[in-house]
Amino acid sequence: MSAASPTTVVTYCRICEPLCGLIATVEDGRLLSLRPDPKHPLSKGNACPKGIAFTEVQNDPDRVLHPLRRTADGEFEQVSWDIALTDIAARLRKVWDEDGGSAVGHYLGNPSAFSYSAALWSGLFLKRLGSVHQFTTGSQDINSRFVASKLLYGAATQMPFPDLPRTQFVLMIGANPHVSHGSAVHAPRIKHELSAITARGGRVVVVDPRRTETAKAHEHVRVRPDSDAWLLLSLLHVVFAEGLTDETAIAEQASGVEMLRTAAKEFPPEETAARTGVDAAVVRQLARDFATAPSATAYGRTGACLGRHGTLVSFLIDVLTLVTGNLDRPGGTVFSRGVIPVEEMGEKAGAMTYGASHSRVGGFPDVMGIFPSSIMAEEITRTGPGRLRALIVTAGNPVLTVPDGERLVEALGELDLLVSFDLYVNETNRHADYVLPAVTFLEREDFPFALTAASPRPFYQATEAVLKPYGEARPEWEVFEELMHRMGLAMTSGGRLSFLNRPMLALEKSGLRLTPRRLMVALLRTGPFGDRFGLRRGGLNGKTMQSKPHGVLLADHAATGILSEVVLLPSKKVRLDPTEIAEELARLGDRHRMDGADGSDPDFPTLLIGLREIRSQNSWMHNSPLLMKGPRRQSARVHPDDAAAAGVVDGGNVRIVSRHGSIEVAVTVTDEVGPGTVAVPHGWGHRGGWQLANASEGTNVNKLMSSDPIDLEALAGMSLLNGVAVRLEPPALRETGSGAGRDKPV
Repeated sequence: MSAASPTTVVTYCRICEPLCGLIATVEDGRLLSLRPDPKHPLSKGNACPKGIAFTEVQNDPDRVLHPLRRTADGEFEQVSWDIALTDIAARLRKVWDEDGGSAVGHYLGNPSAFSYSAALWSGLFLKRLGSVHQFTTGSQDINSRFVASKLLYGAATQMPFPDLPRTQFVLMIGANPHVSHGSAVHAPRIKHELSAITARGGRVVVVDPRRTETAKAHEHVRVRPDSDAWLLLSLLHVVFAEGLTDETAIAEQASGVEMLRTAAKEFPPEETAARTGVDAAVVRQLARDFATAPSATAYGRTGACLGRHGTLVSFLIDVLTLVTGNLDRPGGTVFSRGVIPVEEMGEKAGAMTYGASHSRVGGFPDVMGIFPSSIMAEEITRTGPGRLRALIVTAGNPVLTVPDGERLVEALGELDLLVSFDLYVNETNRHADYVLPAVTFLEREDFPFALTAASPRPFYQATEAVLKPYGEARPEWEVFEELMHRMGLAMTSGGRLSFLNRPMLALEKSGLRLTPRRLMVALLRTGPFGDRFGLRRGGLNGKTMQSKPHGVLLADHAATGILSEVVLLPSKKVRLDPTEIAEELARLGDRHRMDGADGSDPDFPTLLIGLREIRSQNSWMHNSPLLMKGPRRQSARVHPDDAAAAGVVDGGNVRIVSRHGSIEVAVTVTDEVGPGTVAVPHGWGHRGGWQLANASEGTNVNKLMSSDPIDLEALAGMSLLNGVAVRLEPPALRETGSGAGRDKPV
């Protein structure tokens, strides 16, 4: 019998937020290639190198394809699913019986955000157990934005986003969409969207300490790291002082503006210039240009989220848009609306909490039930009620992505149980009791419910699985359900996510087994674009996935004039004077007085920032030959003046020292960073089960960061990853043949 001919399957990428359309070529159950989908209504034949290179991840010989159990000598042996699940369930049940849900925790990595079934069923599992230890990558990414939205709108998951197709002015703070392809905004061709703004006579102004790829293509305002709060308050100072506000919009849309008017008076551009590095005249003109543009929108991402005042910065970004009359209007900042309204249902049911509970370590407020990942190590090692004894890690590598990974490694050894779902043995799960083989995004169906809500052009696409799982890989949701069964518990008994009770009960009463797919179809049909079970002609339903595999454009533009619908505060107005922000402004003022004008530390005079790379995705794509080809290495960007002062040269190495650690890394001497700033890519320093990644040069930049609760951002518990005070030194001397000076495996 001859082999089957290659077939093509329409799908979409789930590595990062644009969700670009892909065409997969499959033969005999194996993936041959991926290419961009020219018929995708939004990405239109575009895809980044990571999406194309995913073929190598799918077929990687280093991939975990069978359950692995850690042996007494620290190695792994293959075992059956039955052996693995029986032991895991018994050990989980023992911990749960002894200490309850307060002893069980979960860390959800970034890739899980792109798997609706893993995200939902892990939540059900933890809710059923009564877990209070829930951690995600959000405290290294976006939680401060969630908190700002909760304070402003009463809705943590509401992600206002720039109306790129209609705006005339984008003020971009700490974002680099030419590399990230956009985050918290769903615009697969965002590079083209930005070019279109300038082509129609508009402006794109990028505020960043580094002349990023996006800044090189547009206007760049260089700012000192971790000074965005001062800059935004100075912009507001000018807007208020010069009468550039839209008082009608403020009166109709907001309450509490007087607190910010008063606060902004204390931050004239002339007094903040030393802190921000931006000349007062530039700040004043930027404020005037933004306020008087025909339409304008301010937008920020990780660079704005990961400083000492990340929540305040995210809050002020939206305030600037509102007081200039650009919120909830075409060409301004508009509100997200989910096609599958899981998050909206959660908000209205009160499930998307902030400060409803506080962490045992540090007393941090929960952000939708989630606590800072930086406190995980101490939650494991600190004795007493509520100590974390069993941890499940789904698609995560916190040893590389959380500050002070070596401390976390030591803590992991004190757990009664550590289980990981992953594609690889990585720097975290190499210490696990079990590593369970997860499916890739090509081996599962998907219904995106979160990442497409912030879309300038409302769009819907779902996909069937392209491939049957390789080896013994299983979808995470099935494993969570099986573990619950083996623990003698029922997934849907007493542990439902409250806002999903009604659709879940409806499915149960119909006699259908509750599955993620059935739940999503039910929610899709009742959503704003759904067919309401036949009551709305042309609405979306489960068959849409089969009949429109390339996706469907639902409207030409995002809706506007919907502020009263999305704001969940009793007043239905945006709240500009929450107590938490007043307290944060006071902390900012105290810091300004204590630190001096520019906030510099004479012992550590250089400020470190992060750096995203086009051929990296955090810590998990350094095992692809396509992405690692050429002279690929981790390299710190250092200004020529700083390089000369430290005695380091282009192509050589530099030692970077903070109060919390030190690393040695290669150097690129460049003026893309200003004097006093060093930029280092994250996600490197591999010591896992991936051979190519291990062979690459690099080190974990988060060795320089602190996991001490006192060093975390106060309102959201964000890790301080930008604006870290360091000093640069010549590389450490190495003893010939000894390997001295090299990073040791964790």
